[in-house]
Amino acid sequence: MGPTPTLAQLFISALFLSTQLLSLADAGSIGVCYGLNGNNLPPPPEVISLYKTSKIGSLRLYQPYPEVLQALKGSGLSVTMGPRNEDIASFAASQDAANSWVNTNIVPYKADVNFKYINIGNEVIPGDIGPNVPAAMNNIRNALTTAGLPDVKVTTVLPMNALGASYPPSAGAFTADVTATMTSVAGILAQQDAPLMINVYPYFAYSSDPSHISPEYVFFNATSAVVTDGSFQYFNIFDAMVDAFNAALEKINFGNVKLLVAETGWPTMGDLPYTSPANAQTYNSKVRDHVTQKGTPRRSSYIMDLFFFAMFNENLKAGEVEQNFGFFFPNKQPVYQFW
Repeated sequence: MGPTPTLAQLFISALFLSTQLLSLADAGSIGVCYGLNGNNLPPPPEVISLYKTSKIGSLRLYQPYPEVLQALKGSGLSVTMGPRNEDIASFAASQDAANSWVNTNIVPYKADVNFKYINIGNEVIPGDIGPNVPAAMNNIRNALTTAGLPDVKVTTVLPMNALGASYPPSAGAFTADVTATMTSVAGILAQQDAPLMINVYPYFAYSSDPSHISPEYVFFNATSAVVTDGSFQYFNIFDAMVDAFNAALEKINFGNVKLLVAETGWPTMGDLPYTSPANAQTYNSKVRDHVTQKGTPRRSSYIMDLFFFAMFNENLKAGEVEQNFGFFFPNKQPVYQFW
């Protein structure tokens, strides 16, 4: 038996451990979106088990499926979830409607499910539902606080077309028709220190314009800057797309609002030569390595959280490309090695 450690040694050990834990907490978390647009998917308990055995710590759910929430109880997974887009207007108009949603879909699970974010709207800005988002966010926040969950943060998810300009990244700006809504949304996010969630898909940019976008720029293989934007140099299109949103937030005086990638990924079938398991493996591996190690040129010290899309190939989605973003086949076998 070795010598008894002194109080000073114990203090130093505790300080080292706390520092290590803090650095882990500050590191961006990587999650996977759990879509259910398939008629051959495994039952939710098996899916949650697959998340855990694959060491995927965060899950995004597109609406509150009771059978999934039940399976999440006691899992330890961090959960991001939204309501159906069509319910948002009622939340904006009625605190009672927001309360009812939280009491039905959050409260019964709150002791056993680790809810982190509630996203009010998936790609509803721009669009007819969009102007309802700020009021709905506030009413859901009120409902969460009443339910004893003030630390669950409320946000929304934007597509790239919420930006009227995105190239070069410093030109990033919200479209005129959503600027007022996004100013209100950003104010709510700033109050909570919550991130704005964005969907970022280099695949769609590349496959639609391969003559102007190089594979090196898409797959993180560029050895020199492809885009120089003032003092910022861009070696990959992912950073450029994200920083266009950062610039847009700066233009509405909310540059302090952080970003979270709500979806990114690469399909394995449906659009040769761009879609393949090899391309998906390369892109997803490179983006994972990138975001867990560094920020974007415009936010170099901020390590973002990120969700990949998606856990499974989903055969009820529209079109072969959309059906083949999954890491796993419905039989739980990997489409390619990743986790």
